[in-house]
Amino acid sequence: MNSIFNLEGKIALITGGAGVLGSSFAHVLAKHGVVTGIVSQSIDKANKIVAAIESNGGKAFAIQANVLKKEDLEKAKSFIIEKYGRLDILINAAGGNMPGATIAPDQAIYDLQVESLQQVVDLNIIGTMLPSQVFSELFAQQKEGIIINISSATAERPLTRVVGYSASKAAIDNFTKWMSVELATKYGEGIRVNAISPGFFIGEQNRSLLLTPEGKLTPRGEKIIESTPMKRFGTPEDIEGTLLFLCSDMSKFVTGTIIKIDGGFSASSI
Repeated sequence: MNSIFNLEGKIALITGGAGVLGSSFAHVLAKHGVVTGIVSQSIDKANKIVAAIESNGGKAFAIQANVLKKEDLEKAKSFIIEKYGRLDILINAAGGNMPGATIAPDQAIYDLQVESLQQVVDLNIIGTMLPSQVFSELFAQQKEGIIINISSATAERPLTRVVGYSASKAAIDNFTKWMSVELATKYGEGIRVNAISPGFFIGEQNRSLLLTPEGKLTPRGEKIIESTPMKRFGTPEDIEGTLLFLCSDMSKFVTGTIIKIDGGFSASSI
């Protein structure tokens, strides 16, 4: 399709591409002519996203890989080189949280499960660092490429209870800035690293925290909406414009930046 973003024929890879945000990113890029790779531990889930994209006239491919296993990522890189000869965009959308790394209302820090905390830290930090390390090697050779990491509103304003996720997303902000300098100074201005920082979006991991089974706000959901000037949760469509901006030459002088998409949550001090 004709697009002001001029992304036709670009090759993108999205880790966590079968998730809510990752799959949304995939559909948006495919609509703008990007050949989109869906990385997931579940090849069945990845193939479903590919089928949906292709049914709408887009181009996509599925890769089964664990973002915490370098050998999986190296195999994926070899596949991409063999089939497409290059990679233009890497989106690190794999990440998440788990109950053991969260403090329940009737718990204290002494109940924090170190094993769960380690898993959350590994998934969010190492799960972003490893793909960046593996695939940016292609960017270094090409002298161009785009990395987009996924931060969170919890990175800047740590949320009560959500200790592991908040800490690991704060590290993503730091890593994004560090990586942007590392790649640009050593391999040129054509390589850019930025992050998108979503506010509160309803997903399977947080639905029960924010909404009742009837779809009404929980007490925690009410507090979040009260602190969000726009008075609503985000939707995947709210990220589309920023995603396309960061993937295109419209942002060719933008690197090391974390762009907030949170309805004003980070600006609120009520």
